[in-house]
Amino acid sequence: MPEDQEDETLEELGAGVGVDEAEGERTSLDLIVNIESPSDCERHVTVTVSQADIDRYFDDAFSEMMPSANVPGFRIGRAPRKIVESRFRKEVAEQVKGSLLMDCLEQVSEEKKFAAISEPEIDLEAVEVPDTGPMTFEFDIEVRPDFSIPEWKGLQVTRPVRDFTEEDVDNQVEQKLARYAQLVPTKEAATSGDYLTVHITSSEEGKKVEEDEERVLRIRPRLSFADGEIADAEKLFVGVVAGDRRTVDVTLTAGAPNQEMAGKTVSVEFEVLEVKKFKLPELDKDFLDELGDFQSEEEFRDAVRKNLERQLDYEQQQKAREQITKLLVESAKWELPPGLLKRQSAREMERAIMELRRSGFSETEIRARENQLRQNSDASTATALKEHFILERIAEEETIDAEEGDYEKEVFLMAMQSGESPRRVRAQLEKRGLMDVLRNQIVERKVIELVQSEAKFKDEPYEPGQNQTEAIQLALGGGGANAIPEAFDPEDDDSDEEE
Repeated sequence: MPEDQEDETLEELGAGVGVDEAEGERTSLDLIVNIESPSDCERHVTVTVSQADIDRYFDDAFSEMMPSANVPGFRIGRAPRKIVESRFRKEVAEQVKGSLLMDCLEQVSEEKKFAAISEPEIDLEAVEVPDTGPMTFEFDIEVRPDFSIPEWKGLQVTRPVRDFTEEDVDNQVEQKLARYAQLVPTKEAATSGDYLTVHITSSEEGKKVEEDEERVLRIRPRLSFADGEIADAEKLFVGVVAGDRRTVDVTLTAGAPNQEMAGKTVSVEFEVLEVKKFKLPELDKDFLDELGDFQSEEEFRDAVRKNLERQLDYEQQQKAREQITKLLVESAKWELPPGLLKRQSAREMERAIMELRRSGFSETEIRARENQLRQNSDASTATALKEHFILERIAEEETIDAEEGDYEKEVFLMAMQSGESPRRVRAQLEKRGLMDVLRNQIVERKVIELVQSEAKFKDEPYEPGQNQTEAIQLALGGGGANAIPEAFDPEDDDSDEEE
């Protein structure tokens, strides 16, 4: 039975049983609980419920049923209790089973102090309420590992700092305008920064593995795929004209979507269909309105400068987080179950992308970072999970949590980057079930800020990065690769072609 159906069934069966209505509190169950630990994050739990508790739940259920029991030959609610118990025993047994399971799980979690990170896996059909004697059931559950919080006060942290110059703003303005540039076909040989329309084919030992027709890419120093990278892409493409073909070998990463191809080398051929150069738009009044209702070029440049400062803040956060969590997880030698890593990898990708969006990075830069994360998904997910467990524990001890104002700020920043309304951004997050991911992001950032407030800093110069990577959401080894989650329907980064 699927987990969501399990939860729904338990809720339906568990209604109204096991609670002392006079006190408004649940009476504790007399349980025998045996816990096995197959790994640091896994528990196998066997629970035995006493006959006395089972009888009490049946008594509560029948007491609730008596006023409305409909038995032929008797007026509603007037049938003798023994007849009602005999006639409705089977139906009530299902209700009692659901109630006992729900209450047992809650009590076990409280008494054994589980920090569960998944729903318990219970085979409902295998659980039976016996006519006599105790009831026994078992389940598997993933939990946060037990550990001592490492010392986090007074850490030594290096921090990037920079006062942005007009030249920095000029470079950023050019990058932003490039999104709106017109692509103009040319017969000239391609140079760095030009765009190519290419037909991509990957093969292994002469057998075609994957194909992508009419892909538009920009010539940058590196070309990144979901499962590999061409480190010297400029050397490969500079000088090509329409009709040229270029071939290069790419070794696929261990985290390739098609695990049968992981670690193998494929031959990738690029057939150049067209070379295009781009023409930047002019910052006239109409275009400034289109960019965001800016009243002047200076106002637009101020917004660009603020965006650079947001990106610096992100780099400071990431640099601090990287150093802090490295120190914190040095003693975290826990084994994480492969199934947990696989499920969490997609959530970690979502969290990382949301963090980049709220920090003002373009979709092109996000795609490049996404491919980098995807290529090292197992290792990065394991590290991120260990970081999360430790930061969550610190948050609990320091009573740190996300508040409504925090959510509003995050949604507003993501809306600024995507050009959508905050209301729509939030609706998309809620629809895709990402509010818990957003909550984790907020809490973890607050904890990092707390650790930073207690840290000792050494400043170092920060160089705003030029985007050196062109990213393609294509797995050369096949198996598919999810594109960046379009929670906010961002404007396409590919520029319009001039007719």
